[in-house]
Amino acid sequence: MQTMGCQFLRLDEGVTLLGGGQSSAQDIVESLRVAPNLFGVDGGANRAVSLGLDLLGVSGDFDSISDATRAELDPAILIETPDQDRTDFDKALDLVEAPVILCTGFTGKRMDHQLACYSVLVRQARKPAILLGEEDICFHLSHDITLDLPSGTRVSLFPMARVVAHCSGLRWPVDGLEFAPWGQFGTSNEVTDGVVTLSAEGDGLLVILPRAFLRDAVRVLWQGDLSLCP
Repeated sequence: MQTMGCQFLRLDEGVTLLGGGQSSAQDIVESLRVAPNLFGVDGGANRAVSLGLDLLGVSGDFDSISDATRAELDPAILIETPDQDRTDFDKALDLVEAPVILCTGFTGKRMDHQLACYSVLVRQARKPAILLGEEDICFHLSHDITLDLPSGTRVSLFPMARVVAHCSGLRWPVDGLEFAPWGQFGTSNEVTDGVVTLSAEGDGLLVILPRAFLRDAVRVLWQGDLSLCP
C-alpha cells in the first residue's frame, strides 16, 4: 500500500531516506536493495537526481536543493517543512511509515549534523530507522532483540540518556549496568558465543554494529509482514 497525501507516505516495503551528507553510489545501491522506496531529504534530492534515481517524495526546508534539481522534480512530490526547530531528518521521519527505514547520507561531513541524527533516533524511538555510515550502522534499541553474529563481532552500546541495559553474549558483561552519556557506556564490546540478546529499561540506548550486519539489524527491527523482510 502506498499513500501519498499532502503530508504522509505509508508503504509495506522498506524506505530509504537519502540525505545531503556523505554517501557513495554504492551506499545508495545497498540501501535500495533492502529498502527500495527512495525518499529525498532536502539536499539528498540533488544526489538522487544526479544518479537518475526515482523519488517518491522530497521533504525539507529546501535550503539545499538546487534550482536544477527542483526543475527536474514533479512539484507534486515536494513537501516543504520549513520548521527550524527540528532537523530535516527528524521531520522526514514524521512523514514516512514503513517496516524499516534506512537512512543514507546523514553521516560524514559535519559532526554537528551527525550528532543531531543520533539524537533524532531517540526522539523518534518507535521508528525502525537505521543510520548507515561508511563502516558502521546505528539504530535505537526500542525493543528486546536477539542477534546471531559471528564470534568476535564488534558490538557498541552508547547511551543518549540515563538507561539500564540488559544483555547476554558479550565478552564484557554489561547486564544491569546504568549507562549515561556522562558516565558508563559500552563501546567496542564483542560477541562471544554468537547469540546476543539486548534490551533496555526505557529509551535512549543506541546500538552500533559493523555495516556488514545491516540485514541482521533490518530483520530484528522490521515492523511488518516478516515474509516481506529482505
